[in-house]
Amino acid sequence: MNITTSDRLIKEIETRREALIELTQQLIRIPTLNPPGLKYREICTFLAERLGQSGFKIELIRAEGAIADSDKYPRWNLIARHEGASTGECVHFNSHHDVVEVGHGWTRDPFGGELEDGKIYGRGACDMKGGLATSIIAAEAFIAICPDYAGAIEISATADEESGGFGGVAYLAEKGYFNPDRVQHVIIPEPLNKDRICLGHRGVWWAEIETKGRIAHGSMPFLGDCAVRHMGAVLEEMETHLFPLLATKHTDMPVVPDGAKESTLNINSIHGGAVEQDPDYTGLPAPCVPDRCRIIIDRRFLIEEDIDVVKSEVTQMLEKIKAIRPDFEYEIRDLFEVQPSMTAEDAPVVQTVAKAIEAVMHKRPEYVVSPGTYDQKHIDRIGKLKNCIAYGPGILDLAHQPDEWIGVQDMVDSAQVMALALADLLLPD
Repeated sequence: MNITTSDRLIKEIETRREALIELTQQLIRIPTLNPPGLKYREICTFLAERLGQSGFKIELIRAEGAIADSDKYPRWNLIARHEGASTGECVHFNSHHDVVEVGHGWTRDPFGGELEDGKIYGRGACDMKGGLATSIIAAEAFIAICPDYAGAIEISATADEESGGFGGVAYLAEKGYFNPDRVQHVIIPEPLNKDRICLGHRGVWWAEIETKGRIAHGSMPFLGDCAVRHMGAVLEEMETHLFPLLATKHTDMPVVPDGAKESTLNINSIHGGAVEQDPDYTGLPAPCVPDRCRIIIDRRFLIEEDIDVVKSEVTQMLEKIKAIRPDFEYEIRDLFEVQPSMTAEDAPVVQTVAKAIEAVMHKRPEYVVSPGTYDQKHIDRIGKLKNCIAYGPGILDLAHQPDEWIGVQDMVDSAQVMALALADLLLPD
């Protein structure tokens, strides 16, 4: 029987199952919470030692001057590069190492990395420390079986994807680390399901809307002007007209889940009136009419929409309210925006990973687009590198949820796909 390279790679990944479990657990047990940005240096140092032992050249890079970077919470990133036996193209696996807040409702230790019934539990297990571990095991297995490959393999662990990626991939892209002359193929192991290839994401616009009033004694509100009531008029106009308008907008992009095929708007937060006191404060609030109220809006838009129209829909709504509501004053401030991104289905990395999925799982992959943005936006817009996809283990719906988990078999299958993709891209014909 003729044993092919693909057969050897698939078998080699299977022999590393326990190593994959252990690595995932080790990563989960480093609580890299964002905000504020805890343990970033610790996880990068851990990975540097691990990958250095596997023959990777290591760079630890602090995103000095980036959004949120400070001496108290420095934004550390790792890039590990392994050179092949001859020149060729570079395949880069990019994962973010930060995780979101724990939240409520957990029945397990969020940073315990517990293994039960083939699932590893913990904050970041799915999004996306399981994917990071999977890419490392895939790369190490490929190097062991195919040491004479051509080109280079890079693995990065980057900061702040959960808060925009500006202290991570955006910073690295600005420094040239995702220049197409340096890197030719990028795979981001986000949890989009092991038989899916994610081509890109919707666009996003975040803004702050502030309504203005006049402070007065709470017993005489007629002497003041309540900013919270003005914001109530904004919320009512959104419910009555803006949300129904967004529901009429649909995309031809293969966005998942189905609800994200429409334009959406989320009211991310609302703040008005007196500042909330610390939990141990036992007094009553002062009786004041609130003179300011602010909301943060999170508008997700489609590739068919123009960003200027997206913004004008909100400003026109506010101007409509101002025209009919006495003393209504507002201010709107852009926070950030990202254009939609979508890699073509015939791009080399797409076709290579699709072929590997068919070989491992004996089915054709589904092409999807993510409802939310991820670091492909910076690789595309700043790095000018279009040959980029998200592919990795994990179920998208579990991200940011209590009792988040990732399946061990899903990681093994995805690691086999990644290893076969490396073989297709880096082995000489």
